[in-house]
Amino acid sequence: MHWIFWPIVSYLLGAVPFGMLLAKFKGVDIRSQGSGNTGATNVARTCGLPLGLTALALDLGKGLVPVLLATGMSDHWLFLSICTAAPILGHVYSPFLGFKGGKAVATTIGAFLGLAFLPTLVCVLLCVAGILASGYVSLGSLIFGAALPLAMLASGRAELAPVALAITLLLYWRHRDNIARLARGQEHPWRTKKS
Repeated sequence: MHWIFWPIVSYLLGAVPFGMLLAKFKGVDIRSQGSGNTGATNVARTCGLPLGLTALALDLGKGLVPVLLATGMSDHWLFLSICTAAPILGHVYSPFLGFKGGKAVATTIGAFLGLAFLPTLVCVLLCVAGILASGYVSLGSLIFGAALPLAMLASGRAELAPVALAITLLLYWRHRDNIARLARGQEHPWRTKKS
């Protein structure tokens, strides 16, 4: 029964648009401000860093909690892969937002931290290094995505590589506009001035 029930619950948990709800407390419709994205980066840019960090923590949590609970239900790789993908897909295609949503980087990080902590942490550190070196959150996110399936393989968690690769492709698809702007040198930096 949990093979059907828990992926649905995980999807719905992932679908909760925390960034949009937090921004509403400040009277801001995050979908019409900044990049129009409901994720933590846009919340931080439009509503301030404290609210952005809160959105980041909640988006991490909605990936982490369902996966951690799923690991207590079964250790079957397919069940865990489905329950990992479910909150990420919920964030990207939220029924509460007309099946639209964010880019799911934070939710992906949370989900994979619950599944394979150390390999995911390495990917997160690469992401942070990319952001600090370039000033672009999008570039750090793309580095994280590229490293994720490789980290699963290198850490001996090859059974998780297929879902990691599928999520990487989704992340790159969601960042396709950022990729185009990076290629043109028109991407918006996180810092006002880049070194």
